[in-house]
Amino acid sequence: MKVELASDAKIGGRMFRKGEKISTGIDVPKGAYAPLGIPVHYDGGKIRAGISCAACHATVDRMSKNVVEGAINNDLNLGLLMALAPNSASYFTHAQIQALKTFITEKSGTVTNGGGHKVRLPDPKKLEDAVDAQLLRWPAGSFDSTIDLKANPTKIPDAFTKGDFPYGWSGFAQVGPFHGLSVFTNNVHAQNTDPLSQADASRALFDIDKEVYIGTILQNAANPKFRYNSASGKTPSRFFAEIDPTPGVPGVNQLVKNPEFPKLTPAAPDGLIATSPGQKVNRENNAMAAWQNTIVPPKAPVTLDEKAVERGKGVFIKAGCLRCHAGAYLTNNRIVSAKTIGTDPSRARALKKTENQFGRAVQYAPNTPTPLPKHPDVQHVPPAPLGFSQRQLGFAHGASAGGYKTPSLNGLYWSAPYLHDGGVAVGKDLRHDLGIPGTTGRNLPIDPRNSLRALVDSRLRARVVAANRRAGLEALHVSGRGHDFYVDETTGFTKAEQDALIAYLLSLTK
Repeated sequence: MKVELASDAKIGGRMFRKGEKISTGIDVPKGAYAPLGIPVHYDGGKIRAGISCAACHATVDRMSKNVVEGAINNDLNLGLLMALAPNSASYFTHAQIQALKTFITEKSGTVTNGGGHKVRLPDPKKLEDAVDAQLLRWPAGSFDSTIDLKANPTKIPDAFTKGDFPYGWSGFAQVGPFHGLSVFTNNVHAQNTDPLSQADASRALFDIDKEVYIGTILQNAANPKFRYNSASGKTPSRFFAEIDPTPGVPGVNQLVKNPEFPKLTPAAPDGLIATSPGQKVNRENNAMAAWQNTIVPPKAPVTLDEKAVERGKGVFIKAGCLRCHAGAYLTNNRIVSAKTIGTDPSRARALKKTENQFGRAVQYAPNTPTPLPKHPDVQHVPPAPLGFSQRQLGFAHGASAGGYKTPSLNGLYWSAPYLHDGGVAVGKDLRHDLGIPGTTGRNLPIDPRNSLRALVDSRLRARVVAANRRAGLEALHVSGRGHDFYVDETTGFTKAEQDALIAYLLSLTK
């Protein structure tokens, strides 16, 4: 879907002109009245549009025009859409913002911090421009979901989740129902969609005072009701308490506090559980996880020679891919150190600071209602069968540098581009459509077959990495390097064997 701009606007240092058509990457199924993943309803006298999981984790196949549930929407331009929205500064914890004090000006408002001292907030426009400039550089099909004051967007993961545990790129979601999938689903709703939910942990996670944190998020709120004015004399936390649509829990989403709150735990890495009033605690997350595990990737809409696929399976075994990608779901369900895998380590270290806030792995009993009763039943969550060292890798705790989980290879056609940063991307033209700048950066589709070739061919990969580097994407920790397990002449394989391997990889479904 392309949208024509109604007026001129300068966003993040870039000029957008009236009449310019921007490519959003939002898919519109044939005959639909609304875009995919954007439910529309009438509420309180207004037409409201929301965003569902399908916006990212489903797509309209370009050839068949059918909706493919579970496939990634690899041209969804979330960075652009967020940059064009008001108050994107509230997302500053997902940007490369080292210190808020660098955005303070003489016009900045003042607040009383937790220590009783008057301090200045960052200038909202100056901070907004800095955040927008980074959002505009996000590759299409990617999203930054970790609050680590780093700009490290990763590609949107597919939703073919059965057997693909642990969950999250670093594998941090390891415990609880569905091998940790409920924890992962909850983390998306409780933390990533509502920065206010982390106000109580802002000192531990960001070394930012709670009042400064809330004031920074709300001082340029799009809705005037939520816009904080430092001239009011109220502290940001008091102001928010007076207008909070979900009193009693952090943030504005429908949440309950984990029994260990404000501490974080393996069962609730953000300390909160997304649950609607009237529902049993965590029921919706469990239901979502159960449904996700029923999604099966459809066959790739490409012509594959059965004999070539069989030969490719032999190449897969000969090349040693089974060391990590084995079993029914082609994964060993382990986390591999970022040092070993060789990809950019920034995302692997994103949860490092949660170590300062970690508590016991506990959860409410499954029959606990929402709102919580006075004395809810609290139960211990068994440790992950993966072991303590794997938990340390998933969170980058202790001496661990963090790691990345071994993903399943099922449905590879639907999950291009490849690697956690999505940097291994190639279009139809192997000479020119290289990397992010040569594909989605030019509004060109990513070709799964050619992108798989770049994954296993060292010469082609080098050209892809070089293209990403020339575009400055390494500043966002997007490069396409690492996972240097090649099947080409450098490792003793022929071009025919490489072709057969790619045919096998494209055939994988479950």
